[in-house]
Amino acid sequence: MHSLLLILRNRRYLAPAWVFASLNIIVGTWALYIPSVKVKLQLDDATLGLALLAFSIGMLVIIPLSSRIIKSIGLGRVTLLGIITFGFAMVAPVLAPTFLILCLALFGAGMLTSLTDISMNALISELEKEDDVNIMSAAHGFFSMGGVIGAGIGSLLIPLFSAPWQHALLIGGFVLGTNLLLSGSYSATKSPETDRGEGGFNLGLLRPLLGLAIISFMIMGSEGAIEHWSKLYMLDIVKIGSDQLAGFGFVAFSATMMLGRFLGDGISSRIGPLKIIMAGTALAALGFLAVLTAGYWSALIGFALVGLGFSVIIPELFRLAGKTKGVSSSEGIALVAGLGYVGFLASPALLGFLSGIGSLRLSFTALLAVAVVAFMIAGVMKRRRKG
Repeated sequence: MHSLLLILRNRRYLAPAWVFASLNIIVGTWALYIPSVKVKLQLDDATLGLALLAFSIGMLVIIPLSSRIIKSIGLGRVTLLGIITFGFAMVAPVLAPTFLILCLALFGAGMLTSLTDISMNALISELEKEDDVNIMSAAHGFFSMGGVIGAGIGSLLIPLFSAPWQHALLIGGFVLGTNLLLSGSYSATKSPETDRGEGGFNLGLLRPLLGLAIISFMIMGSEGAIEHWSKLYMLDIVKIGSDQLAGFGFVAFSATMMLGRFLGDGISSRIGPLKIIMAGTALAALGFLAVLTAGYWSALIGFALVGLGFSVIIPELFRLAGKTKGVSSSEGIALVAGLGYVGFLASPALLGFLSGIGSLRLSFTALLAVAVVAFMIAGVMKRRRKG
């Protein structure tokens, strides 16, 4: 909670943290209109999954070029330009008249969100080093808060718009205005200096980090799946008739994710990282069981439990990766985060294919199984490390 107060009291930290929030406000708004895009273009779940895969491919394509772009333009400027252009880029998918154009629009938006994500995390990292502060977890809490704003308040705003593009355009303008207002404190920040031989995505280090990397892949993958499919699950499986009410599954998930990230550091210091990972995966599994009952209130509670459980896992994986014997902190975090990122990108399409085979109930059953496997891996790691 100390890091949250630090951000709120200092514009130097609040400005980049608001980029985190802005990114998920945009994504949360897009998630509200995935069902309407599906209906407009007459897509089944598997075909929609392919369109979401285009978004993921766009995110991956830009990664090798990101450091060159940041070095050329500047870290602060890339962060600001990235979040502004991404805000308006997400108008295109809701306007897409064909499946092909939808895929192209999502591919371009994916590149922008990935570039923004990389630059904003690097910006926070630079601030931490310069000022000797620890605000990364709280900044990710702002990302979760953005999901609450985008999907929560956005759900209430749906009736005010005659077309989805109007809502998306309003969000783009809101992101433009708020980030221009705050960006003066970071826009001139130069590219970060990195040590040679460290911080890369080095698969040769996978062996000592295997358990952490697998959990990261599964948990971040589950987060991506919920972000894209939770509203459709509420509509198709829970049978919610209201488009507004259906969006609150993701709102509940994001709200408890935000709460957990703001409070997680204090809990971890008392019980240890592996215990908190086990507790988080167990809580998430319980949440998925509630979601699968397919009642509205039980599903909402379930999504809230999943968000609370997941909230503490990724920060603890990064903490453990940075302390792994024989591995530098930057290399360990880069590998664990990188494989988690692959899971986050691939999971929406994978769930679409599973839904095509069976239904979204099968897809969310798979997410329950993933939480159980992650719990078991963390348990094995705990026994090997003797707590």
